[in-house]
Order: sequence, then structure tokens, then C-alpha cells
Amino acid sequence: MFYSLAALWLVATIALYLYQDELIFRSAKLPSEYHFTFDQPYEEFFLPTRGTDSLNILLFKSTAPSKGLVVYFHGNADNLQRWGNYAVDFTRLGYDVLMPDFRGYGKSTGTPSEVQLYADALILWDWVKKTYPDTPIIMYGRSLGSAVAAKLASLRPADQLILETPFDQLRGAVPLPLQWPMYLLPLEHRFPTYEVMHLVSCPITIIHGTNDWVVPLSSAEKLRPLLKETDQFIVIPGGGHRNLRDFPAYHDALAKTLH
Repeated sequence: MFYSLAALWLVATIALYLYQDELIFRSAKLPSEYHFTFDQPYEEFFLPTRGTDSLNILLFKSTAPSKGLVVYFHGNADNLQRWGNYAVDFTRLGYDVLMPDFRGYGKSTGTPSEVQLYADALILWDWVKKTYPDTPIIMYGRSLGSAVAAKLASLRPADQLILETPFDQLRGAVPLPLQWPMYLLPLEHRFPTYEVMHLVSCPITIIHGTNDWVVPLSSAEKLRPLLKETDQFIVIPGGGHRNLRDFPAYHDALAKTLH
């Protein structure tokens, strides 16, 4: 029995190493002619990056006078057809929402990597500040996107940073039984959020659930000591990785933070 479990663990560990790109960047491509469908209006455009690649971006506008712009970096799976449905959580609070698809996701071209996601975020920031020079900018990152948002906020001065289900580093974003062998593997992509948090000068809010089996709460808890005294760490009892929107406490936290 012991040897069977050890063999199974070894196979799983090797698979994690060999297929790390496929596991980390679970993109879902879309044809260029694909038409998004949402319950609210949106604008769509492409932002050129370095070389010949471009990011597909959606803009959702609040029907009320805008309080600011939420730049939303999504999780590691799917594409904007899924994530665009989340924009209403912010437009109902009076914020416009800008959602880029990572390179290699949806209609965005190119191949995703940690380095490229950071570089694309900086290009997006330059466009945002040129287009919205006097608008409050909130950087929002969910799961994998939390690492991108935190990195960007450490390099550029946002008005607020909100991280949903973040991890301290990518090695922490796996189920607990697989975490310690992950520290033995030479991962190509690290996404070490814990290394940049002290460089973020704007207010930070972290939102996480107690029942998250994808990114354990313990991983996010390692970021807590890096927060400023006035920052927030909000724990939602019973909340998982994909269902925080089902909890009134999540929407209460957004309303309080984005007042």
C-alpha cells in the first residue's frame, strides 16, 4: 500500500513538472469572429503588444456616473466569455471595468508566460493612463491574475489593489499534499507575489474563502504579514475558489472597499 501511494505521488509530481505550462495556463481559444454575449453592453478592442501579438480587451461601463476604472486580471482558465460575466459586480457599484484576456487566451494572440504576462500588464497600464489620465484606477486580480495585478501595482501607482483568492507564490497554488514536492521542482513560472507586496503603496484588500481547495487559505495567509496596517484581509467562511460571488459577504466586501 505504501509503495503504491509513493508511486502515485511520484507520477503526479513528475506530471506537474512536465506539463506545468498546460496546468498553469489553461487557456480556451476563440475564433477571431466570435461574438461575446453578456447581460450588459460592452465595447471590444485589441491592444497591440510587442511584436505582432495583441490582447483582446472588453470594456464594460457603469450606467451611473463612473467612480473609477477596475482593471480586472482573471484566473488561469477559460477566456473573456466566462470572465466578462463578473463585470456586473463592479458596474452595479458605479465602476467601469476593463478586462484583458491574457496572451494565448480567447482571441488574444501569443504564448502565455510569467514574463510575458507582466510585460503585457505594463503595456496595458500605459494605455490606461493615457486614456484615463484623471480616473481612479483599481487593479483587481483573481487567482493567477492576483499575481499579475500585484506585480503591476508594485511597479505603477494604482489607487487600490484588490486580490481575490491570491497565493503567496505559484508553488502555494496547489492542494496541500502536493505543495512540499513543488518546492523541489525547478518551475519555469514562479509568480512570487510575496516578493512584491512590500512595494505596493496603495491600499490593499485580500478576499479569500475557508474552503478553497485550489489555492488554500494558508497560502494567502502568508501574505498577511506583508500588508500595511490599514490594509484588509477578508476571510469568507465556507467560500471556495470558484464561488465567492455566491456569498453576500463577498459583495459586502466589494461595496465596502469600493465605496
